[in-house]
Amino acid sequence: MEKICFLCMRGNSKGVKNKNLKKINGVPLLKYTIDQAKRSKIFDKIIISSDSKKIINTGKKFGINDFILRPKYLASDSAGKLEVLKHGLKEAERIYSRKYDIIFDLDVTSPLRNINDIKEAFKIFRSKNASKLITVTHARKNPYFNQVMVKNNNVKLVKKSKSTIVRRQSAPTIYDMNASIYIFKRSTLIRSKEIFPRNTVIYLMPEERSVDIDNKLDFKIVEMLLKEKEVRL
Repeated sequence: MEKICFLCMRGNSKGVKNKNLKKINGVPLLKYTIDQAKRSKIFDKIIISSDSKKIINTGKKFGINDFILRPKYLASDSAGKLEVLKHGLKEAERIYSRKYDIIFDLDVTSPLRNINDIKEAFKIFRSKNASKLITVTHARKNPYFNQVMVKNNNVKLVKKSKSTIVRRQSAPTIYDMNASIYIFKRSTLIRSKEIFPRNTVIYLMPEERSVDIDNKLDFKIVEMLLKEKEVRL
């Protein structure tokens, strides 16, 4: 099986300006995921997909020389990750004249994963012959218990259950997607238009490795956790 890993980074990030290049503990954010991808020794090819030449050149400084210059229409706020990955796979197979059977996407904005997370996720993906794997963490809020919406001026639970739930532990188990690791079979990525195609499986990660940087507060939390991790090491 030929395995390819994409590191997808657009240049015009909104929540935290230029967050993929912003330094955490002295190094650009993207370096953490680059190091994890390389040290996992799983991938036949690691590729940066970006519309930013600055991101691509920074990636080269840390050992990733393969890249795909993403067109502007795939770097907008409305561009979906599936379309970015489909474009990346098509271009990679054209450039390198080979077919990749398994496609990984490691999100650079979720740098708290460790190498074992990547390996264990792949092990589950293979053992269950999955079409897709996503990583998750236990949700802090539950739509059956303490998530509400306002509908017709009435406050209601997001999800209604057959019986009244008086404590969170009695509610159905809910997970948050943590945007850390995605794995696809080639045929699934190419053909599927669904976020969760048939035979999608999960890999559960702890909350302390599941922060996805979307705003300045997330960035500070990740910076603190990475600093603590480095001190322990």
